[in-house]
Amino acid sequence: MILPIALTAAGAAALLHIWLSIRVSHIRRTQKILHGDGGNPGMLRRMRAHANYAENAPIFLVLVALLELAGGRAEFLWAATIIFFLARILHAFGMDSDKLSKLRLAGVIGSWLVLLALGAWAITLTYTQMQPPPPRQEAPILKS
Repeated sequence: MILPIALTAAGAAALLHIWLSIRVSHIRRTQKILHGDGGNPGMLRRMRAHANYAENAPIFLVLVALLELAGGRAEFLWAATIIFFLARILHAFGMDSDKLSKLRLAGVIGSWLVLLALGAWAITLTYTQMQPPPPRQEAPILKS
């Protein structure tokens, strides 16, 4: 079975991951930072944006795939996917600032709201769509 929303989200997740990696690598190359953040605040912020994405993306992808597999409404899953990735891009740009920025805040709130909605939906779907187990049948008694 092909899960088009989950597969699209996974592909987008890989591309966004590479983009965030390139942003880190750019500072690493230009500032000649071989390991860690080199004491460079910009490098640290980009590393944290990348790490924060890596912390949030897997649970998002698992939720999307499982909800799609469980028959979740495609319109909501597409909307959640678009909002999540836009939020993660906003967060990455917002992390470039040395002050709390509106982009970072929008990225965090957008990501959290999507994860909260998908998580609640997954739990709700589980218990509203669950079929009762079939009735138990008595094993036949063998006579010898």
